[in-house]
Amino acid sequence: MENARREAVAQMTRKNQGNGLKSSAPKISDYFGCNVLGPETMKLLLPKDTYRKVQDAIERGKRFDLEVANTVASAMKTWAISKGATHYCHWFQPMTGATAEKHDSFIDPMGEGSVLEVFSGKQLVQAEPDASSFPSGGLRATFEARGYTAWDPTSPAFIMETPGGSTLCIPTIFVSYTGESLDTKTPLLRSIEVLNKAALDILKYFKSDVAKVFSTLGAEQEYFVIDREYYCRRPDLVLAERTLFGAPSPKGQQLEDHYFGSIKDRIFAFMTDAESELYKLGVPLKTRHNEVAPHQFECAPVFEEANVAVDHNQLVMDVLKRVAVRHKLAALLYEKPFAGINGSGKHNNWSLGTDTGKNLLTPGDTPHANLQFLIFLVSIIKAVYENALLLRASIASSGNDHRLGANEAPPAIMSVFLGAQLTKVLEDLEKGVTTKDTDQEWMTFGIDKIPTILRDNTDRNRTSPFAFTGNKFEFRAVGSSFNNALPIMVLNTIVASQLISTKKDIDTALKGKRQFKDAVIEVLRKYYKQSKGVCFEGNNYSVEWAAEAKKRGLPNVKTTPEALEGFVLKDSLKMFERLGVLSEVESHSRYYIKLEKYAKDIDIEAKLMAEMVYNQFIPAAVEYQNQLIKSIRGLKELLPNDGSLRAQTELLKEVSGHVEAAQRGVDVLRKALDAAEKTDDAKEKAMAYCHKVKPSFDPIRQAVDALEGLVPDNTWPMPKYREMLFLM
Repeated sequence: MENARREAVAQMTRKNQGNGLKSSAPKISDYFGCNVLGPETMKLLLPKDTYRKVQDAIERGKRFDLEVANTVASAMKTWAISKGATHYCHWFQPMTGATAEKHDSFIDPMGEGSVLEVFSGKQLVQAEPDASSFPSGGLRATFEARGYTAWDPTSPAFIMETPGGSTLCIPTIFVSYTGESLDTKTPLLRSIEVLNKAALDILKYFKSDVAKVFSTLGAEQEYFVIDREYYCRRPDLVLAERTLFGAPSPKGQQLEDHYFGSIKDRIFAFMTDAESELYKLGVPLKTRHNEVAPHQFECAPVFEEANVAVDHNQLVMDVLKRVAVRHKLAALLYEKPFAGINGSGKHNNWSLGTDTGKNLLTPGDTPHANLQFLIFLVSIIKAVYENALLLRASIASSGNDHRLGANEAPPAIMSVFLGAQLTKVLEDLEKGVTTKDTDQEWMTFGIDKIPTILRDNTDRNRTSPFAFTGNKFEFRAVGSSFNNALPIMVLNTIVASQLISTKKDIDTALKGKRQFKDAVIEVLRKYYKQSKGVCFEGNNYSVEWAAEAKKRGLPNVKTTPEALEGFVLKDSLKMFERLGVLSEVESHSRYYIKLEKYAKDIDIEAKLMAEMVYNQFIPAAVEYQNQLIKSIRGLKELLPNDGSLRAQTELLKEVSGHVEAAQRGVDVLRKALDAAEKTDDAKEKAMAYCHKVKPSFDPIRQAVDALEGLVPDNTWPMPKYREMLFLM
């Protein structure tokens, strides 16, 4: 172990630094989306009538017949083969958080040893991937293997290039034999449609020409990168995706000198390589930079329609991992891979767009437009207030529990940040007074009782989980490893539900023969008064905010098993069922799958901790103990009165004490594990792992991390924080 670790460190000076500078790199615009079967390519490949029917399916949800599907499949096959693809797959998103695919070749035997490339409309539209081992949360038994994937034409097919070859990937949904959703995409698509209908009903008040409303998403992705040698020599990173042990480095992130710093050459080569792959896939990455923690980075795209943006973020995570391997690196997407320094999130910039190019969360230039803006804004605030625990459930995981509220990420309390000026506007609305204009650029309504709005006067509150940033909300509490489909589905659904209620309340107010503007103001004033407790402009990290949030009745659920209750609240179940986003059994399935995943995550970590203590750390510590014993014996014989004898004896006691503490801690851990494993009920099991097994981790880690500071550096078995985070 000594030689292995030292060799890993020594290799840092011999690592491949990438391919060097490219003297004639092509313009991004020349190859962007070249591996995507987008509208322009389809228009070239398809007959006009077929192309129109496909666009009707994409834009208006209209169905097309098998003849159209056959034509599209033929064109898709021709295009894919021209790109070097030999196989195709239905690319779907089961409830594992990752993507899944089963590859089939285009060939079809023709007899006499010959084959022909064939791809039919039936193969395009539907497949049966078996997939019996995917989590279903009780929706089907393991022996009921049938699951079906169905083509989602709203997300374009693409070619995934790998060193071994190219594959045509067709985005699909994944459902059971009886029609229940077994994936994350189906509910997302349902939520997009119900949001569309609810928003259009609001826009009818304003005689809008909008025919379609959709949620938009720009997902900022944070991640760590370390050398692959270090990664492979850390069993905890390989199996649990986080370091279960590791003493703090003398230098961590306290200087914050990594933030927005110059990007190292080796990382730059990796980034540009990954970006090139993603540009080919049509992912509009715009930004890259160093984040606060050492070896932490971020990339961010331009916003897109939510369904496509979710698919693209899955591709971002996949490509980052793949390309990192090429550069002898490891990309870490776990929320908190290193204790004591910042973890990683996925900041989801969410808004509402229209087919006319408008952003419904942008204040307008006319009283009419600003009244519309306020309806959507206040409805969103009320939706978050009414569904805070459900929103918290959508971002719950064992990894995110480490990150939330750790003075680097929003706490588990769901709150809304609006900015001082917009807060004043809503407070004045509640009071029934008009905000006075200033010398700044105010957005004026010109209507009595409706306050003016200051354009673009909202700063980002980086401590807030849900911050308004001018024309969008930034949902900052989502974990870095998450599939965005779940939190965005929940956000779409709660907003759609509230917009439906908003319309009903406005219609009721209008029955009192009030003028439209007065009816709207009455409803919004009532809403803001009811839900303003969820609005907070201060430091969400502070202890004071936790106390204040408790007074306001806001839930502060810090652990996943409790947070997941949000999925099965009566109000949540009724809302999902009423809107057709999730049936009651589908909601319960998500709850049980998340509980099981949590228990399995902690189980893996617990067993791995015990193994590493006995296989890695105790042998290293005992070896050092033996050295000390030998030294002490020699001193007693030769220098019985030497002062170092006492010092070494105390050191021996300290080392042996930590060894004993680690062993005792593992014994406690194993007993807690045995008790948790005997529990059959999913909720009780998750609770046992959370409140019995997980708390036993800390004493073990404290003992081992203390040993790391005592055992000689050249005998410590695994890469240390200072090496993983500062040697590249």
